[in-house]
Amino acid sequence: MTEYKPVKEGKVREVYDAGDSMIIVVTDRISAFDHILKNQITKKGAILTQMSKFWFDFTKDIVPNHMQSVDVQDMPEFFRQDRFNGNSMKCRKLNMLPIECIVRGYITGSGWESYQKDGTVCGIRLPEGLKESDRLPEPIYTPTTKADLGLHDEHITFEESADILEKIYPGKGKEYAEKIKDCTLALYKKCAEYAWSKGIIIADTKFEFGLDEEGNVVLGDEMLTPDSSRFWPLEGYEPGKSQPSFDKQFVRDWLKANPDSDYLLPEEVVAKTIDKYEEAYALLTGESR
Repeated sequence: MTEYKPVKEGKVREVYDAGDSMIIVVTDRISAFDHILKNQITKKGAILTQMSKFWFDFTKDIVPNHMQSVDVQDMPEFFRQDRFNGNSMKCRKLNMLPIECIVRGYITGSGWESYQKDGTVCGIRLPEGLKESDRLPEPIYTPTTKADLGLHDEHITFEESADILEKIYPGKGKEYAEKIKDCTLALYKKCAEYAWSKGIIIADTKFEFGLDEEGNVVLGDEMLTPDSSRFWPLEGYEPGKSQPSFDKQFVRDWLKANPDSDYLLPEEVVAKTIDKYEEAYALLTGESR
């Protein structure tokens, strides 16, 4: 049996080169504030992988995606081990674009902090009188650079995103920038409407895109997971304050309140985090993990 080693390892995911495809493995690690925590969140990797699969299937009419299979029987023999079952995705190889495509449907987090200062979010002026967690009149597109591990992404304008892509793909930069912006907004609108019908508000999220061998834009990476999105329960939603969430905001809040934790969570925080991930998955897909 050929043994595989990751060709890329992030805070949470491992990427393997399987020749004509890539295998993306989502571990049970969890990160916050650019640190990998010392705890693992049991079943988290499988929940995130299967949630991405659900959304990739749901949105393939909008833009093609890189998913080929989540069945380890479709992968090289090395991946037919228990530790890869459920949390691994076989994907098409893409040339990933160095832009994180962020869309915000509600004003919260750093966007709310910015709005309080000068009425803008990432340079986009918003109506006066918005309250924390308010729904925006229209979702806004706020791209960032895609930084290397340990570095921070930086907010950029749409025009700057086009300039970045133009340097890599002369004559095509603006076209690609417009395409990924349009896809980002279309994906968000369709998925946010669906999630609302299932009792979840998608406050904001991020997508990543790449190019296939023919130069077509393809959706890659993960999609609409609690790690890449803010999920709020629709029940009890009330603008004017921060909202409870299904994502790792619970972990972030605990770490903020316990600055001397050395990134080690107590077991009750781990258990509650697992419950949140499982609840979000069940609400969205109608299945349990």
